[in-house]
Amino acid sequence: ARCPTPGQYTGRMPPNPPKSTTRPAVDGRALQRAVRRLQAAPAPWLHGEVARRMGERLAIVRQEPGIVVDWWSHIGAGSAVLAAAYPRAEVVAVEPVAVAREPAPWWSPRRWSPAPSARTAAEVTDGQARLVWANMMLHLVADPLAILREWHRALAVDGFLMFSTLGPGTLEALRSLYAAAGWGPPMAPLVDMHDLGDMLVEAGFADPVMDQESLRLTWRNASEALSELRSLGSNVALDRAPGLRTPRWHRRLLEALDRVATHQPSGQVQLTFEIVYGHAFKPQPRVRMTDESAVPMADMRAMLRGSRTRRP
Repeated sequence: ARCPTPGQYTGRMPPNPPKSTTRPAVDGRALQRAVRRLQAAPAPWLHGEVARRMGERLAIVRQEPGIVVDWWSHIGAGSAVLAAAYPRAEVVAVEPVAVAREPAPWWSPRRWSPAPSARTAAEVTDGQARLVWANMMLHLVADPLAILREWHRALAVDGFLMFSTLGPGTLEALRSLYAAAGWGPPMAPLVDMHDLGDMLVEAGFADPVMDQESLRLTWRNASEALSELRSLGSNVALDRAPGLRTPRWHRRLLEALDRVATHQPSGQVQLTFEIVYGHAFKPQPRVRMTDESAVPMADMRAMLRGSRTRRP
């Protein structure tokens, strides 16, 4: 069931200095393993649902883009949405570096099925895209600001960015359950949408707009809930409980989730996910002139094109 929660960030510049332009530290190796596992499996149902919802927002893009960059295309599960919205556009799929070079194992059906060509971030041409689309992947990176700068680099001037990610309101009930039992956090911290808005400005974007909604997912029992949660990633928090969990602990977790479910009107397990949406434009580059200034050739061409279009 869908449960919208109001919330929005809009502005050209943050009213105060950014509170944070970095994500709290996570376990980098565990994060890489989680991304590899997600890349090798079918995209999670939740990612496809968010892609559908984000696709409904494409109406705000007035001009049809000729080139669309679909960042982490497989995990984002938005290729069908983009193909339907822009049938004449060239959609460039970008995948994580660690996965894009990795061949399918001999036993995998992917070895014999034709796969769409994918590029790494480094292979995306500067200023190539009129639209950068990134669905449900920003929470899977250790340095969101670095990714925002990559998106800025890939976009043409006046190009449009649209992305979604998980917000810090995700799985509040599960986090409370772990805290009450003294089990440490069940997941790494997530970036607040206001901090993401500040990061967009820091990365060079203009007119950032952030908003969010809450999606409540329901399962018949605790086992089904945990199974789907595993398909969304893994716990990469630095202060998570060390070592492997025991079968006894697993039974305690199932029992705790079932107790939470008994307090729901439906008697089922319900968990809430905060989905954050972000939109921004790449503005004309501004050069701060000094006695001697260096201007990248791509920025100089963009400024010249902009000055021609403004002439009467």
